[in-house]
Amino acid sequence: MRRLLPEPASGVDPWDAYADAPALRVGMVMSADGSVTDAEGWTDGLGGAADFRVFRTLRALTGAILVGAATARTGRLGPARLRPDLRERRGGPPAPIVVVSRSLDLDWTLPLFTAAETPTLVVTSKAALASAAAPPLPPARVIVAGDDDVDLRAAVRTLREDLGHRHLLCEGGPTLAAALIGAGLADELCLNVAPALLGGGPGHTRALGGLGAEVPVRLAALYEDEGVLFVRYLLPRA
Repeated sequence: MRRLLPEPASGVDPWDAYADAPALRVGMVMSADGSVTDAEGWTDGLGGAADFRVFRTLRALTGAILVGAATARTGRLGPARLRPDLRERRGGPPAPIVVVSRSLDLDWTLPLFTAAETPTLVVTSKAALASAAAPPLPPARVIVAGDDDVDLRAAVRTLREDLGHRHLLCEGGPTLAAALIGAGLADELCLNVAPALLGGGPGHTRALGGLGAEVPVRLAALYEDEGVLFVRYLLPRA
C-alpha cells in the first residue's frame, strides 16, 4: 500500500501502518457514497483484496473484536481466523469475537459460538439475562454490563481491565459503531473507502447514520491500495 499522508511512501506493510493500536479502534469499509453494505446486504463486495488485507491485519493487532447482535444474526460472521504469517507476528491464537446483544436473541448453533478457536464472548444486560433463555455458554463467556440495557462503558472496562484485552476493535455494525463513538469510547475510526457508488437502494445501509450528533475528527494518516482509500481518523475521548 502507499502512504499519502503524513509523509508519502510506497511499499508500506499494513502491519506497520496500523501497529500503534489504541484502546478502542472502529474499523469500517464503505463505498464512496457512504454505504457500508453491498447489494447482498454485506460488506464482502465493497473493498476487495486490499480491504481484506487491512481487515485481517486489524484483527491480528487487537485483543478482542466487538460486533453487534444484528451482524451475528446474519449467520455470515464466522469465528476469527489468522493466516500463518499473521499468527506468527501476533504470537498466538486469534482474538475472541465479542457479540453485544440487548436481547440474547441469537442462534447458539452457529459456528461463531460452537467452532471458534478462541471462544466467542457475549455482552448483555442483567435484564436480558433474566428474561431470555439462558445462553448455552459457560458463565465466563457471558459479560453482564448494565441493568436494563447494555452499558457499553462498563463492557469496555470489563474487557480491558478484568479480561486483559487492552486493545479492542469494533467491526460494527453501524449501530454499535455509532454508539461507541457517540459515547466517547472510541479512539480511532479506520475508514476504508472503496471506489464504488452504490446509491441508496434497498439493502444499502449508511455509515454511522445513528450517530445523532456531530463528532469532530482529526486526520492521522491516509493510505491507498488498489483504488481503496484507507483513512485513519482520531476521535475525541469522553
